[in-house]
Amino acid sequence: MTILYEDNHIIIVNKASGEIVQGDKTGDKPLSEIVKEYLKEKYNKPGNVFCGVTHRLDRPTTGIVVFAKTSKALSRLNEMFRNDKVDKIYWAIVKNSPPNHEDTLIHWLKKNERNNKSTAFDNEKQGTKKAVMHYKIIGASENYFLLEVDLETGRHHQARTQLAKIGSPIKGDLKYGAKRSNADGSISLHARAISFIHPVSDTKIEVTAPVPEDNLWQSFEQ
Repeated sequence: MTILYEDNHIIIVNKASGEIVQGDKTGDKPLSEIVKEYLKEKYNKPGNVFCGVTHRLDRPTTGIVVFAKTSKALSRLNEMFRNDKVDKIYWAIVKNSPPNHEDTLIHWLKKNERNNKSTAFDNEKQGTKKAVMHYKIIGASENYFLLEVDLETGRHHQARTQLAKIGSPIKGDLKYGAKRSNADGSISLHARAISFIHPVSDTKIEVTAPVPEDNLWQSFEQ
């Protein structure tokens, strides 16, 4: 975790692969606790420190995560994320080129709680939720393509599921059809940029997260 932005009400970090945003059944220390420890030490605060989770990123994914430092910011940010008032851009590396250079994908996703996996359907079925995603190819190497992904909806494993559905699973994402894993256990999906109106000061916040320290990622950022 590295800190990208901080003020009195919010803190934005760049999550590494393998870090979890919120506590889960693994018992591993979540980012929310790591941020609390950082705040406690930096500001020499006695007692409990407030750190509210506003949204999540999958464990093998990297990039931007926003935490609230005050309850006022948390309630407002939660509402903003819920009402799509936050613009998030993802970068994804795929082995297979999508069928079009740029497109909007519309599917209906159903989550299987048992194996924590979503399935995409072309038509609405019982128990599915509509998923809308925009992508465009913004880079290419000898073997891979870099996509810019804009999620209009926020469904479970949405980018992973929809890209797999069109035959372009994310590099390293074995769960959704990638042929091999990444050496560090990550998947090549990075929450690259975020912009929103600050929940308290009403100023525009725009933050970009550097890509992971990996040769392929680094080659695309240059």
